[in-house]
Amino acid sequence: MDYRKLLGKVESAVLPYLGGGTVDTATRRLRVTTPVAPGWWRFELKGREATAREPAGPEGLEALPRVRGHVWGARLVLEGAVARPLELMPEDEPSPLAPVSARRWHDGALLFDGVEFEGEAEDAARRALEEGRPLASVKGVSAPLRAAFGYALLEAASRTLDIRFAPAETRGRVLRVAELGRPEAESCLRALAEERRVHQRALEARRVAEQQRAWLDAQTVRASELAQEARRRVLSGDMSRGRGAPVGDPSRAEVALRGAGARLLHHRRMAGNQLEVTFSFMGERFVSIVDARTLQVLDAGVCLAGADSEVTLESLPSVIREAIDTDVLVITRHA
Repeated sequence: MDYRKLLGKVESAVLPYLGGGTVDTATRRLRVTTPVAPGWWRFELKGREATAREPAGPEGLEALPRVRGHVWGARLVLEGAVARPLELMPEDEPSPLAPVSARRWHDGALLFDGVEFEGEAEDAARRALEEGRPLASVKGVSAPLRAAFGYALLEAASRTLDIRFAPAETRGRVLRVAELGRPEAESCLRALAEERRVHQRALEARRVAEQQRAWLDAQTVRASELAQEARRRVLSGDMSRGRGAPVGDPSRAEVALRGAGARLLHHRRMAGNQLEVTFSFMGERFVSIVDARTLQVLDAGVCLAGADSEVTLESLPSVIREAIDTDVLVITRHA
């Protein structure tokens, strides 16, 4: 078989173009050589490319699956309160909440087919929407029509409250909105806005935590070196107690802090050979718990993401300074 002949073959087909860079037939997706206005077009198909030649009327719709629902703006509301985009709407738009049929194209898109016969339910729902009344007292309204009504209420409330929403965000409450009316629509949107704020705060907290972790990772080596140096100093003091301050003497904490640019405010001995140290640094007060013998930090009093033991009282002020400079300081113990 000569595949070059197939690649060079030119076909003609009427297809719906919905915008973008591709168009679909029943069996393949083709690249549109030159984008045109959305609509039905006669395309010239060659290889993997499609070129729009002229506008055309719909063809082959009767062979496609039919989908029925109620129109809400440019969407078709189906069973389960699913609101799908309705493509290729006519210039003469259907009335709000009108029953509409669509055809499902090969790629899943819903193409407008026509407006169906209206009953009393659509007229009653439309009047309730115009008058701002809920649907609780309106009988004979189908679930898709109730959902379309609820979305219309949410849309009106959205404009007033300036809270955007997507149908998928409110699908679980849209029937309740239809039943209870505008107050429920506003409550639904405010709850959605609050969820977004909570999520944003969580994202911000995560961002700060990630910054802290990144900063701590960068500081681990340096903090370890400082800790080792402090241990060497402590061991040196152990071997010459008679010439220096006794082990566990709080004055050593004062010396360590003063050397780091901090000022000891007061201290308190605790069980287990621990020392609670309150000090001021860069205009703030901090409370830390350290080992009275080694001045190893047990609880820094600031968030170090579990790396407290990597720091000594002597190196802690420099760690705090960097946390302040990089806007990641979180104080966990307060004076």
